[in-house]
Amino acid sequence: MIKYLGSKRRLVPALAVLAEASGARTGLDLFCGTTRVSQAFKALGIEMTAVDSARCAHVLARCYVATDPDTSPGFLAEVAEAVDRLNTVPGVPGYVTETFCTDARFFRPANGARIDAVRDVIEDEYAGTPLWPVLLTSLLEAADRVDSTTGLQMAYLKQWAPRADNALTLRVPDLLAGPGHAVRGDACALAGTPALPDVDLAYLDPPYNQHRYDSNYHVWETLVEWDAPEHYGVACKRTELRDPATRSAFNGRRTMAPALAAVVSEVAAEVVVLSYNNESWLTYDEMHELCAARGHVEVLAFDSARYVGARIGIHDPKGRKVGTVSHLRNTEYVVACGPATRVRAMAAAVESAGLGLTVDRPVPVPAA
Repeated sequence: MIKYLGSKRRLVPALAVLAEASGARTGLDLFCGTTRVSQAFKALGIEMTAVDSARCAHVLARCYVATDPDTSPGFLAEVAEAVDRLNTVPGVPGYVTETFCTDARFFRPANGARIDAVRDVIEDEYAGTPLWPVLLTSLLEAADRVDSTTGLQMAYLKQWAPRADNALTLRVPDLLAGPGHAVRGDACALAGTPALPDVDLAYLDPPYNQHRYDSNYHVWETLVEWDAPEHYGVACKRTELRDPATRSAFNGRRTMAPALAAVVSEVAAEVVVLSYNNESWLTYDEMHELCAARGHVEVLAFDSARYVGARIGIHDPKGRKVGTVSHLRNTEYVVACGPATRVRAMAAAVESAGLGLTVDRPVPVPAA
């Protein structure tokens, strides 16, 4: 699984307990990201629909949520054979090598050349087939294992990360049996429309602040689109990211709250589960009020380490530290809203499992 800001890896056990206790048979992950949560729910037998506006997230959803390896005899063997073959493809320097190894330093040149060559083969020989999203996911994850970043692609490390010296090696993704669906689009435009199914349970993990996922992971966006875009800045970001029209309503302080309120109100689900934290632009009371419009509300709190960039601190373009870290931990909240009996049972199941604590007021910011 690729490194991802806001990944719910630590919360997945609690979220899985919530989902199981809800009795849901169908689910919606409206900001699916790496699809960790969608995969956990799919593993419970819930038929998931994974939604995201980012290209790379949509590919991951097509691989891990929409692909059912059991529908085609021999599919996994085909994937394994293709991965073995791609691991023998010799490197040929191209856009990735020039842009992300020479102009920038996200990868060692040898790995950049391999990424270029493998990506060309995937596009030339597998585009339009069920193997395409699976093999592209394999490449994304292989590239993530040899990059030289803190996990964000806003910049690269001043000194090479030790993992960057490893050779690019693809692996067969761990696919889950069962039906699922992947939809690419903006949550604001899709919620409550026929483009998305009515579901028993909807999980929402929206952006909390100004950080844009398509910008944070622009290298993966380019690997998926494979369009050799013009770029700008030290990190060689796609020039389209300068266009205000590509900015999500969730990345603006004045637009985030009404956008989230609309999505929570319009999503067609019996129960809604919403993740956010105490660094969000919304306060605890605002989030509670927003969710209360859908029924009874239960809030679970989780102490969590802040993302690695926040823990490292603020540096100037020359790598000199120019700021101090205010705190090292934050509080993650999971808000469940819907029919009272069901929502109470969901929260009680998490508490009984020792995975979270129900709260009825904001939790103080953890000390540094």
